[in-house]
Amino acid sequence: MEEVFDDVFLIDKKVATRNLDRGRKVYNETLIEEGRVEYRLWNPYRSKLSAAILKGLKNFEIKKDSCVLYLGAATGTTVSHVSDIASDGRIYAVEFSERNMRELIKVCERRKNILPILEDARYPERYGHNIGEGKCDVMYQDVSSKEQTEILVKNSMFLKKGGYAYFVIKSQSIDISRKPEEVYGDAIREISGKFEVLERIDIEPYDSMHLFTVLRKK
Repeated sequence: MEEVFDDVFLIDKKVATRNLDRGRKVYNETLIEEGRVEYRLWNPYRSKLSAAILKGLKNFEIKKDSCVLYLGAATGTTVSHVSDIASDGRIYAVEFSERNMRELIKVCERRKNILPILEDARYPERYGHNIGEGKCDVMYQDVSSKEQTEILVKNSMFLKKGGYAYFVIKSQSIDISRKPEEVYGDAIREISGKFEVLERIDIEPYDSMHLFTVLRKK
């Protein structure tokens, strides 16, 4: 076993986190007992953050006490692993789908460091009172929307100056008629006023036509 980042491990070349909710699974992931600690294997085909770690991510800024804004929380797969890592922190999990939210709430009931927010990430003014400007250390965005860059920029008001953002650019959601590389280039230019780009990671074979980027707020 190797600890590659704070509370992020490699077990037989597979990413894992310590299970904050011992004995419980979130998405039928594998549980592994090592000594007195239980770990959850983090499936890279189900989580772009896990895929990015396996593909050489260098800047991992989610810490034990981090405040994280997560946009596009879905049913809680990646959010639950963030919850394992930020065990003494707070995760604001924004999700638009009521169906997904029903599943996410089940995860949140057992993980008290996640606050579920049923809202559209295009309108941060609707939920900003729950968070507060400049309060978050990290922002993570995995949203299927043509307006991905606008969503990132609007929600950056919640991120501290110098804070980090993990932004998954989904080329097919933005413009299916163009080459992914063109879409990525335009998206990065659109956010360059607010963010410095630290890393660009191709996460194939785990996901295609997605670019995982690591950003720092200017």
